[in-house]
Amino acid sequence: MKVNTNPKAIDEVLSRGVDEVIVKNQLRERMLSGAVLRVKLGIDPTSPNLHLGRSVPLLKLRDFQELGHKVVFIVGDFTGVIGDTSDKESERPMLDPKTVKINLKHYVTQAEKILDIKKAEIRFNSEWLKKLNYVDVAEQADFFSLAEFIARENIRRRLDAGTRVSLREVLYPLMQGYDSVAVKADVELGGTDQRFNLLAGREMQPHFHQNSQNIIMNPLIDGTDGRKMSSSWGNTINFTDAPSEMFGKIMSISDELIVKYFTYFTRVPMAEISKMEGAMKSGTNPRDIKIRLAREIVRMYHSAKVADQAVEAFNKMFREHEAQEEMREVRVKGPVSLVGALVLAKLVASKSEARRVLEEGGVKVDGKVVKDVKREVRSGSVIQKGKRHFVRLIS
Repeated sequence: MKVNTNPKAIDEVLSRGVDEVIVKNQLRERMLSGAVLRVKLGIDPTSPNLHLGRSVPLLKLRDFQELGHKVVFIVGDFTGVIGDTSDKESERPMLDPKTVKINLKHYVTQAEKILDIKKAEIRFNSEWLKKLNYVDVAEQADFFSLAEFIARENIRRRLDAGTRVSLREVLYPLMQGYDSVAVKADVELGGTDQRFNLLAGREMQPHFHQNSQNIIMNPLIDGTDGRKMSSSWGNTINFTDAPSEMFGKIMSISDELIVKYFTYFTRVPMAEISKMEGAMKSGTNPRDIKIRLAREIVRMYHSAKVADQAVEAFNKMFREHEAQEEMREVRVKGPVSLVGALVLAKLVASKSEARRVLEEGGVKVDGKVVKDVKREVRSGSVIQKGKRHFVRLIS
């Protein structure tokens, strides 16, 4: 496949969903030259599911693939055991190798929902990291100072708070950096939280007689509860979610995230996204645009037919019911307990009744039965008790 050197296509890749490029002019020139670049993305299997937060660099990897470049998808079966705390406010524990092995079982299959796996280079970093000895690690560690590591914002906060930072955490950037050496990466993709790790590869490569890789960083996007999407917080929309669950989760996000989700999680043309943004500013109900978003994401991970069915089910359950039953709206501030929301909405007389109804399976949130008495809900959620009683939470 011939490399696409169209300037507009290249500029789109270097701007959409991008926070920073190191070094942008240099990378643009390399792409315009027609050279086939090796573009790397590594993901640690710290949980069994890939989520939409992970789709941002994966979609960027596909962008490069569609331009004709060679993409390298690294499953961090070795680094996943060690644990990266780049985005954590506390030490991430080491994982049992058996847990990592279970987690990564379906990673490639999930990545295939975005990438053309047949044209991608799939690697596992235990292939080279297991072979390193103490001399190798010491040689790599000599490139960096302790001061550089502890200057990282989250590490500095932990040290200032007197929280433990293990020496193991200091070693993680070396491993991610050496991944770039092992696969001879020309470009590495990753989140802004990975900046130090990404730069480690760029710093290390010249020692191994390679050109320093360029870097493309994407921002971190909020999940369903308004915090950064993370498996640790359970606020993710997973590639493997059932269509109805995926659709419902997207419909529950705040209106402020609609344009971001379209931009980062889909490849709907930016011109079309701008029109939708303008329409909302002109008075179009954000819910209607959110339905388009939910349909597009379900289509990406399932199919157009399934996405249409999800829209139809949503319309039947909520829009038609709202027109017929005049769905009430109840105002809440931030996430609230479902038990409390049931009482606040006067769907039950007391918290004890709320718990009983929940345990009996008599409550649905966004169309799905919920029995967990500790469940939280937020603005945008629709609560159903029995067959006839609906309320929508608003902020």
